[in-house]
Amino acid sequence: MNNVVLKGDVEAANYKPQQLTEYAQNPFIEALPPIFSEDDVLDRFMVTPRISEQDKQSETNIRYHVLKRVKNFIQPLPIHFEVERRLSTLIRRGYLARNPLDKSFLERIRALHHLREDEEQAHKYIDKRLNHIRSTADSLSIIGISGIGKTTAIERLLLMYPQVIKHQVYEEQPFNKTQIVWLKIDCPYDGSLSTLCKSFFKAIDDLLGTRYLEKFGYLNRVTSTMLLHMTSLASMYGIGVLVIDEIQHLLHAKNDQEEMLNFFVTLSNTVGIPTVLIGTSKAQQLFKGNFRQARRAASDGAIIWDRMDEQSEEWEFFLETLWELQCLKIHSSLTEDIKKTFYEECQGITSVAVNLFILAQERALFDESNEDEIITSKVLKQTAKKDMKIIQPMLNAIRNNDFAAMYKYEDIMINLDELMMNHKRNTQYEGKVKAAMKERQNTVVYQEQEIIGSLSVEVAAIGIFDSLSLSEILKVTKKVVEKAPIDVDKNNLKAQLIQNLIKLNETTKEKKNYKDAYKKLLPLLAIRENAIEQKIHPHEMFYRNNFIKRVLEELYK
Repeated sequence: MNNVVLKGDVEAANYKPQQLTEYAQNPFIEALPPIFSEDDVLDRFMVTPRISEQDKQSETNIRYHVLKRVKNFIQPLPIHFEVERRLSTLIRRGYLARNPLDKSFLERIRALHHLREDEEQAHKYIDKRLNHIRSTADSLSIIGISGIGKTTAIERLLLMYPQVIKHQVYEEQPFNKTQIVWLKIDCPYDGSLSTLCKSFFKAIDDLLGTRYLEKFGYLNRVTSTMLLHMTSLASMYGIGVLVIDEIQHLLHAKNDQEEMLNFFVTLSNTVGIPTVLIGTSKAQQLFKGNFRQARRAASDGAIIWDRMDEQSEEWEFFLETLWELQCLKIHSSLTEDIKKTFYEECQGITSVAVNLFILAQERALFDESNEDEIITSKVLKQTAKKDMKIIQPMLNAIRNNDFAAMYKYEDIMINLDELMMNHKRNTQYEGKVKAAMKERQNTVVYQEQEIIGSLSVEVAAIGIFDSLSLSEILKVTKKVVEKAPIDVDKNNLKAQLIQNLIKLNETTKEKKNYKDAYKKLLPLLAIRENAIEQKIHPHEMFYRNNFIKRVLEELYK
């Protein structure tokens, strides 16, 4: 229960005109960002750490630290665009039947109120009572081997959306509502559905400062009763999509397979929350057997995320981009022999490739017999053998198509038949992405974005700006970079940025301390002042601080 909850931005609602008529007149949809284009995804998804010429001339011990920047490397690939399109559609279509202006929304609220009056028996007829209320929620499964980048990709895509949207007025009418666009939780290691429900309550508590875990998740609660409260909260906060990661852990549980599938189907069909289920290849066992339930648990299909093929354009482009992030005395050429060895040692698995590249450079840095610090096939093989020894059994299983060993290491199994049917690479599309990326890398705007991204990550990692959020650090970084000359040295930029952030951090901390003292003396006036600063109606702030209650929410209790 102590999992770190992924948190995004909190924004005031800004309603936008919709190009599609079915999305219009729905405040939950109109408050979302516009539908992202491929260029938007390229701009926001890509992270290319910057390694300057000055970095390359630094002492060995300094360059060792510089190399760690490569861990932040994220390369947009065709599959990322596919996942973004699915996610975008999933969120918006899930809101079609949950329009807060529609009478069916209030009908759902009333039905849930009646069910909660008899919560001990409600689970027996919850489906029947809510079945007539339309649901447009779909579910998506993303299955792939460990280290392929599933979690990194989905988190990066989720952060393109605000996580919480505060509504106050819609079309000149009062509309006081808190909308949670997305929520991501990890499946508990013990695979308990009860613990999974509690993780849901805790995630909302961490996000909004509520106490639902304490209220709905106490020990003698049964899963079906907690699911009823999840339904209420999903309706109250208009949750756009629920992402459940590491679902292969459900196989550790004592729950039978059909009960698990029923749970996920109920989330989508009854609760009305679109769900994204992420797991390793082992998780495919959850969707075998009961075909009807398996189909409903992945109604928007499954993305089988395989490793990159050695002959594909995406692998070629990924390796070429990664190879530029060297911090050695002499830039090693990417020869055909090195390409072959590199793939042989990482088998096209993203995280293995990145770590192999970092470790190979570290080995070259400290090898006295390699004075020029050249990366060769021999260096790559030594690195894989000695520094990545722990994962060799798994890589050997893939390398040798050893099905017995693959069964032993189920996390690296992949259903090849399903892969061929569901996820064929589009070479033409890959070429388009590659061309767009090459063009961007030559523009000043791209270079600025690259510096902003890498600098903000580096200074945030220092860990001394305890009063600043990541978005605040990013805003200051952007201002510093945009004001600086194009050819300014990155270390000078970084020093200036740290000075600005230290001042802002101290100012923010002083304001917070003053506000805390002020709140103790005059709490109601302090809350009102805080509301005005945040451009929120004081009534809303009084409610959040438990000075007043809302009638509609009290009906739930």
